[in-house]
Order: sequence, then C-alpha cells, then structure tokens
Amino acid sequence: MDRQGANTRRLLDVGCGRNKVARAIGLDRIPVEGVDVVYDLEMFPYPFVTDAFDEIHARHIIEHVASVVHFLDELHRIARPGARLYITTPHYSYAHSWRDPTHRWHFSSYTFDYFDADHPARYYLGRGRFHVITVQVKMLRLWRWMGVEWLINAVMHHRRWRFFRRIWEEYLAFVVRAREIHAVLEVIK
Repeated sequence: MDRQGANTRRLLDVGCGRNKVARAIGLDRIPVEGVDVVYDLEMFPYPFVTDAFDEIHARHIIEHVASVVHFLDELHRIARPGARLYITTPHYSYAHSWRDPTHRWHFSSYTFDYFDADHPARYYLGRGRFHVITVQVKMLRLWRWMGVEWLINAVMHHRRWRFFRRIWEEYLAFVVRAREIHAVLEVIK
C-alpha cells in the first residue's frame, strides 16, 4: 500500500477508554479523554455506515457486552471486506476474568473458532462471517519465562502441536494460568 493509502485507512477502537489506539476513532460509552464517539454498545446499529473501517480494535470490551454474537455481527457490518478485527480479552483462567463484576463472558482460546466461516457449528452464530487468522494466549510471567506460552501457541505455527493447547486448556488451565487471549479475525463479505 502506498503512503497515501496508509493515511486513508480507517481505524476504530471500540471501548477505547483513555487508551485509544493511535490514529483510531475512539468509541466508548463513557466520555473520557480520547473518546471521539460516545455511544452505548448495547444499542444497535452503531453510529457508523456499513463498510466504514479497515481495522477494528476491541481491547477488553467483548467480555462486557450483553451478546457476543450481536457485538461481532455489528463489528462485521461496519468493517470493510477483508478488514482485520483485533480482539483482546482475559482468558477464563485468569483471576481478573472473574474478579471484575462487569464481566459477563469468559473466553477460551477456542471460543473464536466458532465464528470462523468454516466451523461446523457456525450456522447458529449470527450473520457476521470471519476467518480466524491467529489466536495467541498470553501467559502470566512465570509461565512465559518457562516457555509454556510458546508451547501453548505452537499450534499457530504447527497444527500437529495443537494437542499441547488442548491438554493445557482442558486439564491444566487453572493451575498453569493464562492472562489474555489476542485474536485476529478477518472479515469475510
């Protein structure tokens, strides 16, 4: 993409609070510094035209919404074809996932697979179609230093290593705790 094209990319930071992504339009329901559009995310449609954004960031917001399906459907609507959606949320094993009384949902590293257009159960999860690019698990510092984070995320590089993530998440996640999930979804239209 040329220099002029880079300047015309439209970015949205949903639930930005005071930590808005650089060059993004900040959307939040609380009017704090950095928020450009004050709007309640439970009200649909969002105040943007269809196909408005090339990149959407949703950091620590998806766990707060009333409906994950409706939220992702609406982000799909306002994203351009091929746009990237960057989602960060606490992993269900992290104490902060459960500590915050405003969290409604707790996510697994496999949750976003259900929104992939090729998932066999995809038919019941709304209109928005995505392709899951990556799902990275960020571990607590001790486990990262010991190489557990690398092993858990090896599935993104080598499908045959997916059993490491499955064994960890199904049997060990509340002992060897994660911190966050970073998912990147591509919008399919």
